Amino acid sequence: MNVATAILAVALVAALVAIGIREQTRRKKPVAASSSRILFPFIASGLSERGLDAALRIARNEGGTLVPALLARVPMRLPLDAALPRQSAGAMPLLEVIEQRATRAGVAVDARIERGRTLRHALAELTRHEQFDALVVAAVDATDAGFHPNDIGWILENVKGEIIVIRSGGRLGFAPIPGHVRWARRRIHTPKR
Repeated sequence: MNVATAILAVALVAALVAIGIREQTRRKKPVAASSSRILFPFIASGLSERGLDAALRIARNEGGTLVPALLARVPMRLPLDAALPRQSAGAMPLLEVIEQRATRAGVAVDARIERGRTLRHALAELTRHEQFDALVVAAVDATDAGFHPNDIGWILENVKGEIIVIRSGGRLGFAPIPGHVRWARRRIHTPKR
């Protein structure tokens, strides 16, 4: 190998390394789990966009992990561990949206599904065995994508730790397309007051 070829080879390797380093700095750092955990419970029928944004901001600012938790209601006629295909079909696209937004925000995600006879029962079970630094809940409004005032009161009385209540104000929801089995994402906005 002559000197000119060696210099060209070294220059080519240096250029490839420089391009690789530049690409790595453009990408967000890999998302790693941390000890700070922000619990964000939701139900399969809808996800509060404002609540999710708030939970992601808090997790990002604290360098924490977002713990989205689907609260699944199991009817009394079924065993608590029964399959819930309808709720699962509604929840999976929502969990996917949460993970995509968290990835864009550089926030680690550790998703959960908690079952209960009621939302309160599921939330009580979740907070009994899950460690968290803050609980972010969306209060229901016209979009119906959150917790009702009675449930918020119950949470404040029965759940220990920091609780952050966000007014819902818009939801990310999934609704069946008429005549089709597939699900489509639609965004529902509420009028400003």
